[in-house]
Amino acid sequence: MKKISVYTGFDELIQSNPEILDKQDDTDFFFTLPWFSNLAKTASPENYSERIYSLQRTNTSAANYVICPMWAHYSSVFGWPVRRLLSMASFYTSLYRPFATSSPREITQDIPDLIAAMTIAESRWDIIDFHPMDPEHASFNAIRSALSQAGMATQAYFCFGNWYLKVNGRSFENYFDGLPSKLKNTLARKTKQLEKQQQLTIKIIQKETDLGEALSAYEQVYQASWKAAEGFPAFIPGLVTSCAQQGCLRLGIAYINQQAVAAQIWIVHNKTASIYKLAYDERYAQFSIGSILTARVMQHVIDIDQVTEVDYLTGDDAYKQDWMSDRRERWGIMAFNLRTCVGLLAAIRHLAGHFIQSNIRLMRNIFRSGN
Repeated sequence: MKKISVYTGFDELIQSNPEILDKQDDTDFFFTLPWFSNLAKTASPENYSERIYSLQRTNTSAANYVICPMWAHYSSVFGWPVRRLLSMASFYTSLYRPFATSSPREITQDIPDLIAAMTIAESRWDIIDFHPMDPEHASFNAIRSALSQAGMATQAYFCFGNWYLKVNGRSFENYFDGLPSKLKNTLARKTKQLEKQQQLTIKIIQKETDLGEALSAYEQVYQASWKAAEGFPAFIPGLVTSCAQQGCLRLGIAYINQQAVAAQIWIVHNKTASIYKLAYDERYAQFSIGSILTARVMQHVIDIDQVTEVDYLTGDDAYKQDWMSDRRERWGIMAFNLRTCVGLLAAIRHLAGHFIQSNIRLMRNIFRSGN
């Protein structure tokens, strides 16, 4: 038997189903209640509200859940109300999909029921948007198919590239030997220079009891870096604290003469090390301190944590190719409700525009090849 419920917050979800806290998906950190709870609590965009779709199977020895966290957004365009339902994701998110609270668990069989619940929910959504997702995972096609079966027109779209490393059982020493010569020489030369002329110290913080000083050091480095201020200042402290509580935090801090000059947030979960946040003090760029810290934390996760994969998460930055071995892509799915005026107009705008652009490119290629 299946029971589908819609909640307006994680507190309501947990209060109604307290046993859910004892059932955690261990496939990926970004598909866990702590990740989504912190995102919703600290980084919810203005005028966005939570919609958490839950499917509970009760015909087994223990209740199993499939959870699909979403955001509802109501706006208007030229006086027309626009109702959008979006995956609970933001610029802090590297990967999204509905997740199960028991593992291992195949969720694709439950996706049609969850999508059906969304399309007949309290609002007739004009647009439903899932992103960023793994197009190679079975849930991607399952969601797109279910949306089509619900009478919505769909469009898949590219989000960003994702570089990652297959460790393949290597030690850090073996991995290091395979790095580009220029990077290896830079690391060796700059490390020797720092250790000879300066006092270089590197710490890798894992415990919640050590977070006070470490978070202060991280904030100090971040403010001295090239990066813009956080859009949601409470998100990173909440994330780091949550990771420390679960034992998956690897917060690397590099000090020169007791001055914090580089900081990196890594998350180690289920044999995968995710490089989540990097920053360094620009005044120390000449020492390649960011690369030195990356190498030290990489050594820790490979030799001590014995991870099987290191994930650089979002973006095709050139420097990531020096450290990683493979690339994959993250895509989104946008669905348009053809039964509403706004949904129909949005479908025409997006899908017809895409069709026209594709055919223009095709005609140009034909013309060029004929000349």
